[in-house]
Amino acid sequence: MHFKRRITDRVNNSWMVATLAIILLLPLVMGVALYAKSIPIFDAQSLPTLLGSSNWSPNDGKFGFWPFIFSSIYVTVLSFIFAAPLCLFAAIYLTQFATRRLVQVMHPVIDILAGIPSVIYGMWGILVIVPFVGEVLAPVFGVKTSGYSILAGGIVLAVMCIPYMLNMLLESFHAVPTGLKEAALSLGATRWETVKHVIVRKSFPGIISSFGLGLAKAFGETLAVMMVVGNMVQITGNPFKAGYPLPALIANNYGEMMSIPLYDSALMFAALILLVVILAINLIFRYFIYKTQKA
Repeated sequence: MHFKRRITDRVNNSWMVATLAIILLLPLVMGVALYAKSIPIFDAQSLPTLLGSSNWSPNDGKFGFWPFIFSSIYVTVLSFIFAAPLCLFAAIYLTQFATRRLVQVMHPVIDILAGIPSVIYGMWGILVIVPFVGEVLAPVFGVKTSGYSILAGGIVLAVMCIPYMLNMLLESFHAVPTGLKEAALSLGATRWETVKHVIVRKSFPGIISSFGLGLAKAFGETLAVMMVVGNMVQITGNPFKAGYPLPALIANNYGEMMSIPLYDSALMFAALILLVVILAINLIFRYFIYKTQKA
């Protein structure tokens, strides 16, 4: 009986370690595979030229990725600016001030938003956000635009990121011990002072983690952004003009360009850039979490 239990424990331990190793190795395997497929483009152009050039002319063998990287960063930053404050204040209200009935209504609404497919967000963006940007916002700033723009992509992305960021923020605020709040109130702090100096400060690692998740999701989102951003290869600081993020480049061209080896390699390199940037975002925010937890 004792021998059988030891064998069972070893088997269970082995498969758990194996599954953990697979999960840990997955990013490495993805990175190696994408790098191997990207080698032809490295032979044709240097890495600084690929990342820093704006010359995108596949027929001439010129692959400058800077317009796509710039558009991805621009759309991601806009979505973060729109979503982060909204999620933070909504989470504070729902956990500290809202009635129980409102919280019970909001939880399924947040879950529904998280489960809506990207294509639905994209269609909503085409039907609502694009006309809103082109016919309402643009005239206010004296700009003419079709509405398919970086701003439209940022708004759609912000809405898509809200349920993920908001859920993590709600969990972070719920995790703060009730005793800390009661201690602050007993010392004479107002309710808002308790939220600002106790709840938010204690939840700071969770806030950073939720923001990091939102940024990573926004940077890698494909279909919805592709449908509203305009997909024009250009560098512009005007949010009412079209852009062309990296995920949209891959989604628009991969199926048609597999027969062209150098173009295929270029798209694989675009995917590699996405993977590296998302890993970097997660590592940077993990470092911030570590520093705030030590402080």
